Order: sequence, then structure tokens, then C-alpha cells
Amino acid sequence: MSTHDDDRDGPGPAAPDAITVEALGSLSKALETVERARGHLYGFHQLTGTADFELDRAVGLLRKAGHHAWANRVETEILGRDVMPGHWTYEIVDAYNATYYEPFRELERAAVSALADGHEHRFEARLQRERRTPGHPDHAPAEGAGT
Repeated sequence: MSTHDDDRDGPGPAAPDAITVEALGSLSKALETVERARGHLYGFHQLTGTADFELDRAVGLLRKAGHHAWANRVETEILGRDVMPGHWTYEIVDAYNATYYEPFRELERAAVSALADGHEHRFEARLQRERRTPGHPDHAPAEGAGT
């Protein structure tokens, strides 16, 4: 059975109560928000790295134009500079992953495993059932899925 089956919070001994389903939905939504924040952090990392490599071009062009003092300043003051004292962006990403993201993800998985028998997205599955229009072909579950 897929963890996305439509009937997973139906009757049965493993089915969590509605408040638990809602709580797990909120926990998962929070993790999804953290996933987005993490994506922005990777964007920060990549954009900063791209800017740093572009400085090589700026330094070369400044030298070519005869502005050696400015080229030297860019090269010594900005190129390869820490974005935070003692840290490059990859270290910030690594610290975020180790200190916040991974523990959060592991806790969310453990909660879903313990409280919902490992079935993810029960809250969304319930909404999907409630919001479907019976008989409408675009509101029907996939073949082999629950009702």
C-alpha cells in the first residue's frame, strides 16, 4: 500500500484521531517551510560563490584598464572573503543542515512513524477526499488507490 493511498486515515486500529492528523499535518507543513528556507540558503550559497568567481573577471579587467590599485583592493579585501567571521557559505549550509534541518527531518519522520504508522500526508489525504466532487473524472482517485 502506498503512503499516499486515499483511505489511510479510515477506520482501523492504526488510524490516528483527527487532532493527531492535524498536528502531524502542521509538523509536516513546518518541515516543508524549512525545506524552502534551506533552498534559499543554497541559493545564497550559490549566488555568493558566483559573485566571488565574477570578481576574478573584475580584477582582470581593472588591471587591463590600468587600475592596479583597485584590482589589488578587490583581490585582497573581497575575493575569497568570509561571509561571516571564520565562515564561507558552505560552512553555513553545513551547520544549518547538521544543527537544524537533519534533526527536524528526523523528528518529523519519527513522529509520523510512531503516530501514523509511517503514513505521510494523512491531513492532505483527508482534505482530498472531502474536496473531491463525486463522479467528476478529474476528482477521481488513481486506479488502485483508495476510494
